[in-house]
This record gives sequence, structure tokens and C-alpha cells, in this order.
Amino acid sequence: MVSIYTHQGTSVLSSFLKKRLAVKLGINDVHAHYQHYISLHESLTAVERSNLNSLLTYEQVPQGIPSDHSSSEDSVATLFVLPRIGTISPWSSKATSVAHACGFYKVKRIERGIVYKFISTKPIDERNLASSNYLYDRMTQTMSSSLPDLEAVFAEYLPAPLEYLDLGFDPQIALETVNRVLGLSLDSTEIAYLAEAFGPKGSVHRNPTDVELFMFSQVNSEHCRHKIFNAYWTIDGAPKPKSLFSMIRETHERNPRATLSAYSDNAAVLDGAFGSVLAPQRIRNEEYEWKETQERVHSLIKVETHNHPTAISSYPGAATGSGGEIRDEGSVGRGSKPKAGLCGFTVSDLLIPEFFQPWELSNIGKPAHVTSSLDIMLEAPIGSASFNNEFGRPCINGYFRTLLIDVAIGSGESELRGYHKPIMIAGGVGTVRPEHALKSPKLVSPGDFCIVLGGPAMLSGLGGESASSMSSGDASVELDFTSVQRPNAEVQRRAQEVINTCCAMGSRSPIVFVHDVGAGGLSNALPELVHDAGYGATLDLRAIDNADKSMSPKEIFCNEAQERYVMIISHARMDSFKMIADRERSGYSVVGNTTGTQNASDNRLVLNDGPSRPIDLPMSVLFGKPPKKSMVVKSRQLQLPPFDPTLSMYLPQLDLSDLLEEAVNRVLALGAVGSKEYLITIGDRSVGGLVAREQMVGPWQTPVADCGVTATSLTLGIKSGEAMAMGERPMAAIINPKASVRMAITESLMNISAANVTDGLKRVKLSANWMASVSSNGQANALYEGVEAASKLCIQLGISIPVG
Repeated sequence: MVSIYTHQGTSVLSSFLKKRLAVKLGINDVHAHYQHYISLHESLTAVERSNLNSLLTYEQVPQGIPSDHSSSEDSVATLFVLPRIGTISPWSSKATSVAHACGFYKVKRIERGIVYKFISTKPIDERNLASSNYLYDRMTQTMSSSLPDLEAVFAEYLPAPLEYLDLGFDPQIALETVNRVLGLSLDSTEIAYLAEAFGPKGSVHRNPTDVELFMFSQVNSEHCRHKIFNAYWTIDGAPKPKSLFSMIRETHERNPRATLSAYSDNAAVLDGAFGSVLAPQRIRNEEYEWKETQERVHSLIKVETHNHPTAISSYPGAATGSGGEIRDEGSVGRGSKPKAGLCGFTVSDLLIPEFFQPWELSNIGKPAHVTSSLDIMLEAPIGSASFNNEFGRPCINGYFRTLLIDVAIGSGESELRGYHKPIMIAGGVGTVRPEHALKSPKLVSPGDFCIVLGGPAMLSGLGGESASSMSSGDASVELDFTSVQRPNAEVQRRAQEVINTCCAMGSRSPIVFVHDVGAGGLSNALPELVHDAGYGATLDLRAIDNADKSMSPKEIFCNEAQERYVMIISHARMDSFKMIADRERSGYSVVGNTTGTQNASDNRLVLNDGPSRPIDLPMSVLFGKPPKKSMVVKSRQLQLPPFDPTLSMYLPQLDLSDLLEEAVNRVLALGAVGSKEYLITIGDRSVGGLVAREQMVGPWQTPVADCGVTATSLTLGIKSGEAMAMGERPMAAIINPKASVRMAITESLMNISAANVTDGLKRVKLSANWMASVSSNGQANALYEGVEAASKLCIQLGISIPVG
């Protein structure tokens, strides 16, 4: 019989945080401690329970916590914080894994909550406390004044059913309705494409399942297919000869040197320098010894954003932003290795209490479920740094900017420009062995195993690709919540160690094809995996490792549970792969096999769930090409006021003699200008042993480095490596988008010039990442002008943009 017991944990708040929180809540004192909830397969003996309690006592247990029935005249209230019902916290996954590794096999799951006790001389309104954002993350946790329902916390429900969409007599209208309800972000051309495919004369000719529609929306989202960048453009009635993507590609076509792979993998691969790797070398028969192997070490680069989840729930949003980018660096070719990273943030005005700045706008609203700029910067950098730290990758570069401005546009009108939806950018460099640098479909055969490596499926991050394609606030609060993922760096580290070991085996690596699992979950990763290999696949839904048995087929296949990779494993080397994964304690699932004939038009993707079949589609339908998006936009010239070098229009009351001091004080108070030490020291900057230049410089460790530099490899006397730097200029884009892009590129080049770059600009590569609200008046045209300017400047300078 399953039993549950509780164990009091350590204090949550330091003395400083207790005082600060009490002031914020308007009470006299607050106490908080962790409470552990342990679900058991069977009862523990007295000795087993004592040992498990010792494992869970990882710091001093707080004393003197007041009871609810204190005899004093003070009011005392108690609130309980738990992970949302139906979810499993990252801490729970780690703690349960540690307990099992320590031999506590009777433990089914360990979960952790927080017990808050509030003391005040005035009556306490528990409803006001429960609505406070200071006490819990309402996107991942719940708060209640009643004791937790532990049966509900650990409940296992029956699986939710597969659903079919009845297309009726008008498939177009039916699909438009489900598009709104599920937040699929399909445009009119895609809805028409699906209506034809599933209609009476289509190649499928039946009612689609919810899994098929959700999968199609993820595979064909803006996030994945870059529909705006591939669109036809007409500006002010004049058709443009090039798409945005074609202008980016032109930089590589004109300057391809030193680029081995562009636009075709999770990251761009660059020709590297000679160094060494540790790899097993045969001594005799089947005996191997790890030795230093001299070979060329290719570099890889990738930068991406994770804006939407960071806006909704900042800590996990930024953590999974860094985690997803790390997975990109680990899944290039047949497997690769992350080396060093960067991260950056752009938000609106911080509005720090008791530190308001005279230029900040304090009366600007936001959707209630979107996090404030200050809370984003209190939580998101720590989320990103924590993931990098736990995974074991140094973060050695970044930026921070605030911007919210009321722009006068003429005729007495103005517009607000800012970053309520923040930019959270993550990137980095990695390495890949020459024989593994490029994906090769020729290595894949029918019947090879389709594997999911990493953590289990759970209901987090459902519909992230579609949600990230919307404007903030366009989706419902519930859709926004379900699109936020949860991080677990330890699980990703274990999976990466499996990849590292396979790569060290060289030509004997069991991995023949690999993709990371990111936005869209398995519904995007597995179809892309087999499609890129030129095959179809037959998959088993219930073979997927699943931590939540109540999930529907759509939720199992489409959730974005993090720290997972999909790969095709050679049939002949499956035993080697299993041995490596078991040694690294990394979870994996054998979910199916490749099927069909390579590059055949009749290859199919089939997903079985017992007697039902949630997916049965031709690959040609899933990866078909709906009509290209057409962007018909108008340019817009803002009537901006002239620049006032005297600042009199901004500070009319200020005496001219005080102008310089006031200007200097204001500039130094900007987050973009002031010291970033508080964003740097939270992260490890040396792990891995390959960092040659991080942010801190000189004997006093001043954070003024212009770029980050890493060594090629751990080779004695090595003097080659990689340098990375950043550039951004969003303020100038308000005045002149073209100039903004040119300045951003120039800034990055000026910064990277601090390193001894070989061959001048010939080996410099850019990752260009674009954020634009193209549905806003004039912003689509501004984006086109910016991309056009970037393409022209890069071609003139002889550099390229192989990734972004």
C-alpha cells in the first residue's frame, strides 16, 4: 500500500531576506522552512526512515517557529506553497534520483514545499498574502492556507483520451475554430493547406487528431519555419526582389570561407585549429586506453532567444533558455560538445523602489501574468546562471539594457517603445570532431532505433513554439502558463556525458543522427529527426518515459519537458549505447524504428498507442510546403523632434552650469552603462579549464572585458582558440533601423578586436538575432530595412552570417 509522510526541512530565508520580506508585506516578522513530502511504495523500517531523514537534513533545521495558536497577542497566519498539482518540480526529480542512487528503492517520489508563518500586531489578511508575487511563482506553484492534499499531490490519474476534430461540412471553419481555441498560431494559408489535405479530395481524407494538428502547428511555427524571413515582401506597393532569409544567406554565399555548415543544423560549424581530444585507442583485442588524440578541433556557434517564457516565469524561462541553447551546441552533426556561453537581457524601466530615475515611466500597465522588468532582472539572470553553473559551462560574455520611452511622432502624438516582453538571449561556442561535424543521412538504415535520451515527459512547456510566435498577452493566461518549461541541468549533464562518450568513440559511435528536443517537444524533434534522415518512422507512444500518467496522447507527444535529445542509433551498436547510458545514469527510451525507403515520397510517420493511432500521416503532408507567406506592408517615417544637445527640452529648469554633472549622473545610473558585476559574479567563469579571457580583468578583477576568449583544447602550449563578443543598438532603431543594425555590427567587431583575431575579418562570423513586432505600424518595414543593411555591410566587410 502506498504511504506518505512528511519531514521538516531547512530555513528558506536568511535574516536579511526575512526583514526585507516583512517590510514588503507590512507585517512584523515572517518565518519560512522547507517541508518534504515523501511518497513510498511500501513502509520504511525505523532505520530506513532515520537514514532517509538524515539525507533530507542538508542544513540546520530552524528552531523556534511560532505556532498558529500562539498565546501572545500577535496575529499568526500560515500559508503552504507547493508545486502545481499535476506537475513534478525539478527539485523533486533530482531528490528522488539521489534517494534511489542511495538505495532507497521504497521511495516512489520526494516533493518539497514551503511553509510560511507570518506574525503581525495587526490582523493578517491571508488573501492579500496569497496574492503576493513575493512568496511564490504562480506559474509553477500554488499557495493555500489549508494543509496540502498530499493524495492529490502524488495522485496518478487515468490517461486523458485522444481527441478527434470533426471537420464537418466546412473543414476551413472547423480548423479556424480549433486554431483559436488551442492557440496553434496557424495562418490562413496553413489552415487552407490542412483543410485540403484532410478534406474529401485530400491525401489523408479523414478527421485529424488533436496530436496531428498540434504537431503540425509546432513543425510549421514561425519559430521553426521562419515564415516571415522566407516570405514574399511588398513595401509601399513595390515587390521586393529578395526575402529576408535570402539576404542573410547571401552573406554566406559571398563569403563561405572557414564555414563548414550553415543553416542546416542546430549550430553553424566553423573550420577549427589543430588541437587534441581525449579518445579511447585500441591496445589489444577489445582493450582500449584513453589517450590524447591530435586532430583538428572544429568550432560551432549558436545564439537564440527565450523571450516569451522569461516574460511569464522569469527564473525557469531564462534557465531553460540557456539550457536549450546548450543542447543546440551538443547536438550538431553526430554529436558535439558545449564549451562556453553568453547571455543578455533587455527589459523596460526597472522602477526600483526608492531609486526611481527621472526618465522612468511609472504609469505604464502590463498584462497581469507578465512579470515586471524588475522581477525579471531579479530572477532571470539567476535562472540562466544557475543552469550554466549546474551543467558545468562557463558564461563569459553578455549585456544588459533597459529601454522604455514615450516617442513623440509629430502632430502632438506619441508612442511607447519598450521591452515589457523582454529579450533573453543565450548563446555560446562549442566543439565538434571532424568526422562528426556534418549530419549524413547515408549512415541511417531502415530499422535503426529512434531514441529519446534524457528526462521523462511531463506537462510543462506545451505549445512553446506557437506561444513564442504570438505577441505577449495575445494568448490566454492558461496557454501562457503551459508554454513555460522547467529546468533540470543535472539531467542534461548526464545526457551530454552520454553524447561525449559516444563522440569519443569516433567512427564507432553508436549515434548516427541527433537532434535536440526544444520548442514543440517530441512532436517537432522526432519528425524532424527522421525527415532529415530521409525516412519515415513507426513510434510507440507508451514507450516514451513519462512521469505523469494522466497526460493525454497530445500532452505526452507535444509537451516541452526539457533536457532531452532524440537520436537514431545504429542497430548494430545499440548494446554499446545502452551500456554508456546506464553507466551515466541517464534515462533513455527506445520509442520506435525508422521505416520506409530513403527519400521516398510515400514515407509515413505513424504513432501507435495500443489499438489507437494518434498519428498516421505521410511525411509529405507534415513537411509539405504551404503557400509562402506574403508580407504586404507600408513604410513609415516618424516626425521625430530634432536632437537637442543643450538638453533644455528635457531639463528646462536646470541651470546650464549643472548640466554636465546631471548628464553624467544619469548616464552612470543606466543599467547598460553601470557595472555588471552583480550579473557576472553569480556565474561560474572558469569551469572546463578552457577560458582564456572572461569578464573580469586585472588584479582587481574589474568587469571591463570586451570579449570572451577560449582555448581550442587542453593541449600543452596551445595558442589558438575562439573569441566572442556582442553588439546591440535598439535605441537607434527608433530613429533609423539601418543605422541601428550597422552600429550593432560595428560594436561587435570593435569588441572582438580586443582579441588577437587571425587573418583580420576573414574568419569573423556573426549570429544575427532579430526581435521585431511586425504587426505594429511600420515595424515590418523597419525589420526589412535592418536585414537589408546587415546583408550589405557584411558583404562589404567580407564577413558572413551563418546562424541566427
